Amino acid sequence: MAEPEAAAEELDALIDHLGYLPGHFHLEMQLNFEPRSPASLHARDLKLQRDGLRQELVLAAATQRPAVRHLLGAFAFYLEELDEARESFLQVAREDPGNLNAWANLAHVYGRLGQEEEAEACVGRLAGLMGLAGDRGAAGDTPLRAARCLAEQGYAHGFDVGCASPEERARVLEAGIELYDKALGHGQQAIEIAKDKPPILNHLAKIFHFLGKQDMAIGTCNMALDILRDPELNWQAYCTRAKIHVRAYLHDLERSKMGLGGMPDRNHLACAKADLEEVVKVCPGLKTYLDIGQVYYYMGVDAVQELLAVDEAALNQALVFLAKAGESELGATLPELQLLRGKCLRIKGEEANAVACFKRAVELDDAGSSHTEAFGCLLEALMAQWSQAQLSDGELGSEVDAWLRCAQDKYPAARLRQELQRVWRGHTGEVLGLARALVAQGRPALVRLLFETMAREGEGTGPWRGRRAFSFGGP
Repeated sequence: MAEPEAAAEELDALIDHLGYLPGHFHLEMQLNFEPRSPASLHARDLKLQRDGLRQELVLAAATQRPAVRHLLGAFAFYLEELDEARESFLQVAREDPGNLNAWANLAHVYGRLGQEEEAEACVGRLAGLMGLAGDRGAAGDTPLRAARCLAEQGYAHGFDVGCASPEERARVLEAGIELYDKALGHGQQAIEIAKDKPPILNHLAKIFHFLGKQDMAIGTCNMALDILRDPELNWQAYCTRAKIHVRAYLHDLERSKMGLGGMPDRNHLACAKADLEEVVKVCPGLKTYLDIGQVYYYMGVDAVQELLAVDEAALNQALVFLAKAGESELGATLPELQLLRGKCLRIKGEEANAVACFKRAVELDDAGSSHTEAFGCLLEALMAQWSQAQLSDGELGSEVDAWLRCAQDKYPAARLRQELQRVWRGHTGEVLGLARALVAQGRPALVRLLFETMAREGEGTGPWRGRRAFSFGGP
């Protein structure tokens, strides 16, 4: 073997020639950049992805496990669990001594641990496997090693953490597809092998789903399930197909609320429920509980007026699954879980418990988040408590004051304005009553702040035309 320094130089030259670099810590993924969210929220997202990957590892085919272990190691690294990261990469190296990513990732971890000799030994091993140091025997399988290296890197892009927008997420997935294309070029095994490989089909289905190609995603899931219908061995296909049906229902629901289409097809919910019930039997976990809880929620409420229950048993079942999701440490940190639980409780008439859930959801939302629904639901629930004499005028004024200021610090101004407009339009009478109560308390500045959003909506469309003429007095 060449000296470590010489091997490293030769390795750099070879990388320039080959056009790829082993390892996961250099990839153009948000995971490898400085996180934009607070450390606690970034750690939460990493742990959520790791939780799902641990489930995948249990049921993954042997050929797919190294790709999963690499990601588990990367997540452990960024969670400052360096011993666990090292063990993940070592396990890949033990099971597959020719795995290029394993040695590159180990070198990175050893470097962080300050174990320079071990890091250099890994670089030397990597150089040999890539065809350096005159070891022709070791270089014989270089094209296949390169193909596996690139395929594992492409796989990683589907589990990136920290993308700020759907557009950014799409760019990451496209980069992953490019790596798969390179892998096929090195391995000379085209997409033909995907036709009877459920793990590959499932990964393609997820990508098609995210990119909005739902017919292709459904077709790919069905192909995977035709090959392997057992949910214990192919639960990923059931999960993806369920997500597609839920997305279709929510898309049609939003169009219906805007007057752009008819009622959403509730058959989507039935199909999603059937798939997720298969999954929850064999692979229960936080994400599955949350997904099936969401499906039961929409089955339990009227599609036009969500505050009307149409199936009390479905709502109760939603709460059961949401409670199971909330039992885990990670579940307690998810704003979407608190929001959904609060919506269920409010429909059941448990306003105080619903308010507590909505407050927690707002607290858990990331700074800069555009998901303002929890704040809107909180305002609606507070006004409902006030109209039912569960809150006094003073208590309502204090609550609205405190949570509006919290929302201003958390959400983008334009998105917050849209949420306030939605609440005001749906609850005109309550809002006017709130305004009168706040003026009586000597809070005209707060009233002006609330109605200022209406004044900006455009000169006089909708129910708030002319509200600029309201005079509340005071400074």
